[in-house]
Amino acid sequence: MKRLFLILILPLIFSCSNENTSTIQSASPLAWDAEKKLEELGISLPQASSPVANYVNAVKVGNLLFLSGKGPGLPDGSFITGKVGEELSIEQGREAARLVGIAQLAVLKSELGDLNKVKRIVKVLGMVNCGSEFTQQPQVINGFSDLMVEVFGEKGKHARSAVGMNALPMDIAVEIELIVEIEE
Repeated sequence: MKRLFLILILPLIFSCSNENTSTIQSASPLAWDAEKKLEELGISLPQASSPVANYVNAVKVGNLLFLSGKGPGLPDGSFITGKVGEELSIEQGREAARLVGIAQLAVLKSELGDLNKVKRIVKVLGMVNCGSEFTQQPQVINGFSDLMVEVFGEKGKHARSAVGMNALPMDIAVEIELIVEIEE
């Protein structure tokens, strides 16, 4: 009886699940246009900034792109600086993280030529310049994460760490690095 069940029912289950999966997979990539989404959000990307030391903005390994940490740069070349929770509010830190997101999108655009080549934002490491008593790093890094989901939809959802640092280079408020899966 058990064998008869396996012979009759399992093929039906697998054929149904395969149909649903292929429908979702084929509809999903075509339905989202990251470049168009940027336009809708009114975001124009700056030119990707050059590294400030002996490193590169991104390294490609297979179909993964590892992006170096970036800070919250302003159009005049300065940065948002200070400790979140002391000199800066959580909301100001969140806006700084969003600016880092725009800077990282500029790196992706520079490296790939088209943001639609992003298959998935895989992993984000968000570092917040803060005092030892500050514990709301996730709320700050949400500024970055929310932007990735706004631009890439489901492909923008990622694994993430949000940690506090007692200091960051040049006293920047936030630094974020990420790993991205790309189309080959």
